[in-house]
Amino acid sequence: MPSVLNIRPYEEADRPFLRTLYLASRKQTWTWLEDDFQLEDFDRAVIGETILVAERDGHLLGFASIFTQENFLHNLFIDPQYQGTGAGSALLRASEKTFTRTGSLKCLVKSKNSVGFYLSKGWEIMATGDSPKGEYYLFHSPRK
Repeated sequence: MPSVLNIRPYEEADRPFLRTLYLASRKQTWTWLEDDFQLEDFDRAVIGETILVAERDGHLLGFASIFTQENFLHNLFIDPQYQGTGAGSALLRASEKTFTRTGSLKCLVKSKNSVGFYLSKGWEIMATGDSPKGEYYLFHSPRK
């Protein structure tokens, strides 16, 4: 019997793993950036946000953090060994359910896999911009 993927609200006990995941995933994915990432970056990145966690058989696979007041998906990170298992899609769907109107997110242009993922889920590139981490796309969610 296949195990069930569960999307649930964040619990404080998740913090140590999610800090490590956030650190390792950025180091592996954002290779063009200077490596000054720290474990504490997670704590700063999710302040005031709703955090959802993907879990299967007690193992944490990833998380999404949403700034709900703005319908803004701020972070979506999946443990690299679980990418392609549906965890990212499930977190994205759960995040979209929190939106009260069209949602948005920013994705670094150089994050080709992430850009392709959001496009494949019906998100549309609305604009480009610059950030300290590089050029990004502003995406809008599919119409409700």
